[in-house]
Amino acid sequence: MEYNSSRNQLVIPEYGRNVQKLIEYAIELEDREERNKLAKAIISIMAILNPQLKDITDYKQKLWDHLFIISNFKLDVDSPFPIPDATTVHAKPQPVSYPNNKIKYKHYGKTMEVVISEIVKMEDGPEKIYMITSVANFMKQSYVNWNRDSVADETIFDQLKELSKGKVQIPENLKLQQPVDMNIMKPQAGKKQNNQRNKNQKMRSNGNNRGRKN
Repeated sequence: MEYNSSRNQLVIPEYGRNVQKLIEYAIELEDREERNKLAKAIISIMAILNPQLKDITDYKQKLWDHLFIISNFKLDVDSPFPIPDATTVHAKPQPVSYPNNKIKYKHYGKTMEVVISEIVKMEDGPEKIYMITSVANFMKQSYVNWNRDSVADETIFDQLKELSKGKVQIPENLKLQQPVDMNIMKPQAGKKQNNQRNKNQKMRSNGNNRGRKN
């Protein structure tokens, strides 16, 4: 009896043990014509076992690539497609560098710092004032969302100036909008749903009572 612990590891498990054995058998065939015939038969079996590949462009080439990968590139047959390079297939991906940019205020995020840097480049005018006002209101809302506390407009203005390195001038008499407390809104939404549910239950109960009286 064969145990999995004594068998070769499956290269591509989706095709199963029998396909891998067929490929190993094809490698040992001395007649090239017989190898070609068997390779085409194996490709047909692989297409049945892995039908989702048909949704991929050039799925037949993908099957032939899998055939050579399972054979560890030892199968010498005439492929209708270029044989993949073993060094490319087994190459490890390049490590992705992690951004080292420090965020001054994490509750505002890096994107907000980028937006502020773009505001600095804008020419003075109504559009710039509108952008400064919108950003300041967003910062106030973000501050309350993350810190769960009230904040004075002057604090937001000071942080906006700090993030812009003093290059953003706050419009005179600017008063920010009152932020919405998201923590208060959630229970209210749940309470509204409960009231509606109780109302529906009461209507059903009244309907059942009328049916009994009739």
